[in-house]
Formats: sequence, structure tokens, C-alpha cells
Amino acid sequence: MFIAACGNTSTPPSTPAFASTDITGVQFGKGFTLIDHNGVVRSLSDFRGKAVALFFGYTHCPDKCPATMAQVAAALEKLGPAAGRVQVLFVTLDPERDTPSVLKQYLSGFNPRFLGLYGDDETTQETASQFKVFSQRQGAESSGDHTVDHSTGVYIFDPQGQLRLYANAISDGGDALARDLAQLLKAAA
Repeated sequence: MFIAACGNTSTPPSTPAFASTDITGVQFGKGFTLIDHNGVVRSLSDFRGKAVALFFGYTHCPDKCPATMAQVAAALEKLGPAAGRVQVLFVTLDPERDTPSVLKQYLSGFNPRFLGLYGDDETTQETASQFKVFSQRQGAESSGDHTVDHSTGVYIFDPQGQLRLYANAISDGGDALARDLAQLLKAAA
């Protein structure tokens, strides 16, 4: 008996395999307009030509935020000179406490090129909602002794400004994130 296989025997085109979740084409996270810790109004288009890693958090976070920022900083170190083509943005979910000077001091501990972004409460919530970020304050807000429960993924845009990847639970010293960023940068070259 002879069985023939049908179908295309040509090799499919090569597509990058990312460690992060590929979310290319999602209909959310199209952009933002916030103020950076230097007082400059920023939008996603300001960073065209660079890959952008966007994270929502707050400087008083006891665990996830500093751990994530450390991993992102490690990924940039692994990129070497190509790190100059990546902009890391940290959007505060606690704009009352995270003043521009607090954001600048906090982020400079990870990498002086990281930018902190903020807005008023309404703008912050609208921006978080655009990216489907969960955030909820817990505790005594009036005394400033509160925490903010929030999602912890990093949104990664390619140099053309398209949202491409979602990196969650980065814990490998930044290796996978560095590889993903390098692939996005190489594809844009």
C-alpha cells in the first residue's frame, strides 16, 4: 500500500521566536501622553527609532517593581552598545508619592537613562486602562502608608512604535529580555 502526503513541502518563512509573549496586533496599548521626571510631556512617538520597554509600578513597592527594574537593567547591560537604542519607561501608579524627584532618584539607581512618567490620578488610571493594567490601592491612603496592588508585566514596543511583546515574571538575570530586545532591534535595522 502506498500513502502519499499532501501539502506544502516548502520551508515556511522564518519568524523570530520570542521568550516573551508575542502580542503583536493587539487592539490596546496604542500610546500615552504623560510627563517625564524632567518635566517634559512625552508620548510614545517621542521614542520612534528605539525599542521601548514600558512598566507600570510605584517606587514604594516592596518587591515586584524593584525586582523587575533590576532585571530590565541587567537586560540592557547584556545588550552592550545596542542598549542605546532602547528606552525604558516607568509609569507610576502612585503619582501622589512618586514626585518627579522621587522617580528620578529611584530610577537612577537602576539606570540613569530610565525615565519615570506620571500624570494626575485620572490620566494615570486612563493610561493604565489603555494597557489593561490592574491597579488598586490598599491601606491608609490619607497617611501615605498604602500599597498598590498591580499587574507587573513589561510592554515592549518595536522601534516603529508597535506593541509587540509582553514580558511577565522576568527572573533570569535579563537574558531572555535581552534576546527579545536584540531581535526587535535587528529586525528594525
